[in-house]
Amino acid sequence: MHCGRGAHLGLALLSLALVVGGCGSSKKSSSTASAGGESPAAEAQATATGDIPDNQVFLTFRNPSGGYSIVYPEGWAKKGSGDKTTFQDKNNVIYIAVLHGSRPTVASVEAGIARLKARTPSVKVASAQTTTIGGQSVVKVTYSSESQPNPVTGKRVRLIVDRYAYYRAGRVALVDLGTAAGVDNVDAYRMISRSFKWQ
Repeated sequence: MHCGRGAHLGLALLSLALVVGGCGSSKKSSSTASAGGESPAAEAQATATGDIPDNQVFLTFRNPSGGYSIVYPEGWAKKGSGDKTTFQDKNNVIYIAVLHGSRPTVASVEAGIARLKARTPSVKVASAQTTTIGGQSVVKVTYSSESQPNPVTGKRVRLIVDRYAYYRAGRVALVDLGTAAGVDNVDAYRMISRSFKWQ
């Protein structure tokens, strides 16, 4: 059941967002069913598993109290306000938290993930780096974790999260982009990460 796993993912990201750092999306490359593109049946199946479709409409969310704007997929459920906001669909989650703090570094992000791993042993960091988005230095960490067991099936889902830490004038914005392993949302999440702007 997607709703059960998604709820657990949202709770996991909520706790993860208390740590300054960054996280990752699936690295699976997309494929086409034929030279003419993906078949409608294949596209429908991909959407059912959590892939954001190529024709997805994106809207701009402006948060005056948080002091930022970011795009998100139309139709995703929104929760929260102020400094903490979540958009969610199935096992896909966008979580944004704005905190007061110093400029994030790779070392500080890795230390934060290490503290998280102490509470959640399934956490595994895949990469941590400083990158440039919109001319600004941003810390990005990609890691994985396991969801809580589905209340009906008992199955766990491997979650892949990209966390981006944006900084300006004593404020840190953490943007977590999470999805289930094997779901290809790389392009959409890249666009979302690049859309973040301080207001």
